[in-house]
Amino acid sequence: MKVKVSFIVVSFVCVCILGGTFFAIKYSPKKNPFPPNGGAQDQEAASVRTMVAERKTLHAYVDTNGEIECESSVDCYPDIGGKIARVYVSLGDTVKKGDVLAEVDPSEPGAYYVNSSVYAPISGMITSTPKEIGTTVASSTAITTIGDVSNLQIRAKVPERYVAFLKRGLKATITLEAYPDETFSATVKKVSPVLDSQSRTKEILLSFNKNDSRINAGMFAKLTLFTADYSGKPVVPVNSIVEKNGKNYVFIFDEDDSIVKLREVELGNSVDNMIQVASGIYEGEKVVVEGMTSVSDGSKVRNISSGLNAE
Repeated sequence: MKVKVSFIVVSFVCVCILGGTFFAIKYSPKKNPFPPNGGAQDQEAASVRTMVAERKTLHAYVDTNGEIECESSVDCYPDIGGKIARVYVSLGDTVKKGDVLAEVDPSEPGAYYVNSSVYAPISGMITSTPKEIGTTVASSTAITTIGDVSNLQIRAKVPERYVAFLKRGLKATITLEAYPDETFSATVKKVSPVLDSQSRTKEILLSFNKNDSRINAGMFAKLTLFTADYSGKPVVPVNSIVEKNGKNYVFIFDEDDSIVKLREVELGNSVDNMIQVASGIYEGEKVVVEGMTSVSDGSKVRNISSGLNAE
């Protein structure tokens, strides 16, 4: 009798255990085989900004400084020494070649001579204050200076590392402290054949493309000299390039599937923060320029570009 009761109890316990196990398996929550961060379908789309790759010309340039001066400027000397007896011009006067500027009296105690005239060697404007009457001068003393202020030039020096780009005809933009919000255009007309061994620079002369009465000789000029043009290739921002294992890549935005694809590229010339892509992308493709660190090849993304040429 005891054996029968024990058998019944054991059977009941086994039934309870099996029933509980079945219930736990049937109604317990199932584990997701693709966790939220573990698959493309459940992965949250990262936000990126894109920019259309376009063919643009990059203008390489050099920034330097220069001085504005007259193209023609001549010091005026007397033929003989003595004291200045008369002065016929003053600072800012316009003169013509052959005009009398001053007279020098070469007389000495006990010997009197006719005054010697000082003539203008060129036409232009008196750009330095003439010597005063009574000043003793020699034949090597400049009485005044005449400059052709209608034709001005910029004298500038370019560092040695840019010498290979220098040639006549290069274009430049000029800014002046007197007119900080305006730019003036100029062209290189002469390049020095020698390099200054002390400053390691080469001198260039530029002429203004248009005469402007506001520009004066003696002004300080800030110069942007354009040395080369790079064209014919799509251009993207430098910070859109991703470097991996010594190779360069960009992320291309696939508008149909809203994903990004990693594309290897070959790079060309760069200017400031823009760089040419020699191969690997086509004009018109959208390149990710922000958010590259949050995505990988095939990632689902949300393009939030605004104000860029991507939209």
